[in-house]
Amino acid sequence: MLKHGSELYVRNVRTRLLILSIDGIPVPITVNDSEYDNSYVCSPYTHYVSYAKQELDLLGNRMLIASLGALLSGIGVLLKRASFNRIVHVNNWLLSTNLFPALAEEQWEAALDKLLAAFPDHAIAFRSLNPSLNARELDRLGSRKCRLVPSRQIYLLRTDDSNFGNAKSRWLLKRDDALADKHGYEKVDASGMTDEDVPRIAELYRMLYLEKYSFYNPQFSERLLEEALREGTLELFGYRRNGRLDAVLGFYARNGAMTTPLFGYDTSLPQELGLYRMLSSLLIELARDRGLLLHESSGAAQFKRNRGAVAEIEYTAVHIRHLPLSRRWCWSALEWLLVRIGVPLLRKYKL
Repeated sequence: MLKHGSELYVRNVRTRLLILSIDGIPVPITVNDSEYDNSYVCSPYTHYVSYAKQELDLLGNRMLIASLGALLSGIGVLLKRASFNRIVHVNNWLLSTNLFPALAEEQWEAALDKLLAAFPDHAIAFRSLNPSLNARELDRLGSRKCRLVPSRQIYLLRTDDSNFGNAKSRWLLKRDDALADKHGYEKVDASGMTDEDVPRIAELYRMLYLEKYSFYNPQFSERLLEEALREGTLELFGYRRNGRLDAVLGFYARNGAMTTPLFGYDTSLPQELGLYRMLSSLLIELARDRGLLLHESSGAAQFKRNRGAVAEIEYTAVHIRHLPLSRRWCWSALEWLLVRIGVPLLRKYKL
């Protein structure tokens, strides 16, 4: 990405990518100035305005959808005037969820000081923070007067948690796991995939994450998927039938947690095949076998709750104290709105 640019790998991300070395540990940094059409992984405007508008339909309340849609449109105009996307993201892997390296508090302090000196006209942001995995980082960044802005409701599954083993979740997982044999699917890992499968992997991801959910999700190119398969940057698993790959997932793990930025299946096939349930069951099995906490990101809330996952609010910590008031107000106002309106709605509607 440093050599060829981000768009070759993630088509809807234009950014300047740098590597910050923290005592030899490489941490990717993305630098943006506007790029309001970027995927939300680099564009807070896309996350809090464009994508949020699409998600309003989940509320199922026409009056509420219309009111919040108008509010978001008005906020969007003001955010652009305040150069909302002039931002540096720390530890940004251009994925839906960034798992953080295990760094000491003083290392994060030094990194923040370095970035403030290098980018005095940019907000400095740390995305994908949640209390269960990042309590130290949240405490430290909060002590540095960062704004802790809610971003989404995520789901975490502790494979050793008592809820994981209750009768309902055990029955559901057993039923989901049996679907592969029932419909004649063979489980395969990366050793059972070749470069010839890459276009199909890209298609499966596009069907689910882009066409069904949103084109604001990162649009992975075949070049990125080839590298992931070849280098093992994502561990790939899938289900194949009659020689054709119909479902695929790709995850990575760090510091006792794993998350799945690549997830897709053939949405044109009959729903009763249960491809989503098969993939989810496989993912939970992988997490359990490795003793890892499973970060299930957002979406499919009831499905994940039924299988023992617990909801938690995720935050973006943003340092803005060095910026003029004309730039700071938007983050402060957004934090206020989300804490008082956004988070209660997420919890009420279990999104």
